[in-house]
Amino acid sequence: MHENSTMISSDKVNGTAVYSRSGEHVGTIDHLTIDKATGKVAYAVMGFGGFLGLGEDHHPIPWAKLSYDTSRGGYVTDVTSEQLEGAPERRDDWHRDRDWETRTHDYYGVPNYWV
Repeated sequence: MHENSTMISSDKVNGTAVYSRSGEHVGTIDHLTIDKATGKVAYAVMGFGGFLGLGEDHHPIPWAKLSYDTSRGGYVTDVTSEQLEGAPERRDDWHRDRDWETRTHDYYGVPNYWV
């Protein structure tokens, strides 16, 4: 895929840096989850904290909470570490739990991707 396109291959998103609005590096995108029925990206599962991948926590963040910043070559979010700590608790099967998804989208103040 051509780099100047408005589209991007998912393999290029994995590992991309995520920054706070103030420019601080807050994590990286580990992988994306995509709704099979609509084809919409639902979540960016992000790695936060740790060192060289050790001790890193992974959190699914609604895709709507990220925007691409060409000047940084990464994504920007206003999600804070305090928000991550207070986010709705998730089980291992969080990706099959519509109630958790609804609470998560409400918590982060973004529309549900499936609407």
